[in-house]
Amino acid sequence: MYGDDLRKALSSKILPEAKQNGQTKLAAVLVVIYGSEPTIIMTERPKTMNLHAGEISFPGGTWKQNDGDLLTTALRETKEEIGLNISSQQIIGQLRPVTTLNSGFTITSFVAIASDIPKLAPNSEIEEILHIPMFPLFKTIGDDKDSLHKSIQEMHTFRYEEKIIWGASARILRQMMLLLSKMN
Repeated sequence: MYGDDLRKALSSKILPEAKQNGQTKLAAVLVVIYGSEPTIIMTERPKTMNLHAGEISFPGGTWKQNDGDLLTTALRETKEEIGLNISSQQIIGQLRPVTTLNSGFTITSFVAIASDIPKLAPNSEIEEILHIPMFPLFKTIGDDKDSLHKSIQEMHTFRYEEKIIWGASARILRQMMLLLSKMN
């Protein structure tokens, strides 16, 4: 399943308004899908970072008031972190927000489909840019039964090569996987 089916499954209304609840900080990420075999771009954070050190995540970051809305945040942060310029016309949908457990962020994910990706350039916040085949990644889903966060009923992990994707990033991937499974 790709092309029109993928686009249809992941398309949704885009509501980028930054609504603060006073309990968490706002952040936005961009899920970029490209290629003839659907590939997603994720990043690995340096182990020296204060927040999310060594984690695998989507490009994105903290909302700033001068961004106006969360889509602007996701586009700005993606450009800053990996040098990828995505236009708002390439955004096809938005996933349900997820909240991080340790750092107190509510993350809004926007989905973009790009026909091709130029050479990317990571900034200092990015250790490595990962180009991950989407459907093989979905097959690696596992339950994190040893999770420190027993309060969450749905704690999943995904594996790419020797890397483990967990937390908010895994919950975003699982949302996508469930949306795509409804199309079959």
